[in-house]
Amino acid sequence: MSEIYVSTDVETDGPVAGRHSMLSIGSAAFLADKTLLSTFSANLETLPELAVDSRTAAWWATQPEAWAACRLNLEHPRAAMPRYLAWLKALPGKPVFVAYPAVFDFSFVYWYLTQFAGENPFGYSAIDIKTYAMAMLRQAYRASGKQSMPAEWFDPVSHSHVALDDALEQGSLFCNMLRANLERVERGLKTRVDDES
Repeated sequence: MSEIYVSTDVETDGPVAGRHSMLSIGSAAFLADKTLLSTFSANLETLPELAVDSRTAAWWATQPEAWAACRLNLEHPRAAMPRYLAWLKALPGKPVFVAYPAVFDFSFVYWYLTQFAGENPFGYSAIDIKTYAMAMLRQAYRASGKQSMPAEWFDPVSHSHVALDDALEQGSLFCNMLRANLERVERGLKTRVDDES
């Protein structure tokens, strides 16, 4: 089965999965050639047993449009996460989680899937876009953020802090990086063949 790159963004009310609630999830399933297969999004009810982080709440106060967007049509995670699991399982290939940063988004998705759907079909297959950039740019991790990436890796889309919008944005970024890396490999192979002939 082919790999499906599931670019995912979550919005939360704090930094720690299991301590704070996931407010919204957006996923966009891409083939390696940037074909968009399908999308998923859900806005979630907060869990009353979990706390709200004060610094995160202060940040949300500066983002009224994104906050309003993630509070529409709320679902309990018991409904949303089984629906998400079914969506992932219906994809025509093995899902690979892709995020920026993966360590944050994956922790919430893993926790919510196991808590409310009983299964995590990603396993531990996750790609961090900034780490991939570090390898491609051949420089330190902290020097490999978006400000250091070539302009041609980016499509003309905005980062809105609406989960699905951001999942689409970073999915396009990842696919552009993947294509650039494969083209670099192909050029290297061609150069080696030319040198040997």
